Amino acid sequence: MFRRIFDAVFPPQCASCAAVGSGLCERCVPSGGSIDRSLASLHVRALGTYDGALRAAILAVKDGRRDVAAALGARMASLYAPGQWWVPVPSSRARVRTRGIDGVRIIARRAAGDAMCIALRRAGGDAQRGRSRNERISARGRFTCLADARGLDLVLCDDVCTTGSTLEDCAHELREAGAHVVAAVVVALA
Repeated sequence: MFRRIFDAVFPPQCASCAAVGSGLCERCVPSGGSIDRSLASLHVRALGTYDGALRAAILAVKDGRRDVAAALGARMASLYAPGQWWVPVPSSRARVRTRGIDGVRIIARRAAGDAMCIALRRAGGDAQRGRSRNERISARGRFTCLADARGLDLVLCDDVCTTGSTLEDCAHELREAGAHVVAAVVVALA
């Protein structure tokens, strides 16, 4: 009920072109299919590159725009087969407090529907923002698996893949817990 009232007073607007109706309109969604990147132990699939409309959408999510996160999640649902368990890369508690949302969790929940698995938490270490490339690549041990992951086929979900170290760190922790990490899905590749 509250959401309907809120949307009537403040209708969703495209994060890229400000058209009313959706957090990311069809006109601004990158066309041409997904793009892929291989990391050391993980395959990553993305909607596109970190520029233009996708960059604007990711920044809007980081500013707390739930509607944009939901729109991105709806578009990411087709990147992997239905029924795969999705694991969002967790945001730090400080970031969630600042933003008011865990944007990646919203994206993953919308993309995966019932096949969502909250199995990680940030164990320590800071966000990657502001770190040099070498500092990003060497960051390890920042996540803890919270559930029994033995035998599960999992897909990691994040907003942006720059060096891939966060995804590799999460994949390592899930594998240590017995999971098979099938791949990673991100909104954009930087």
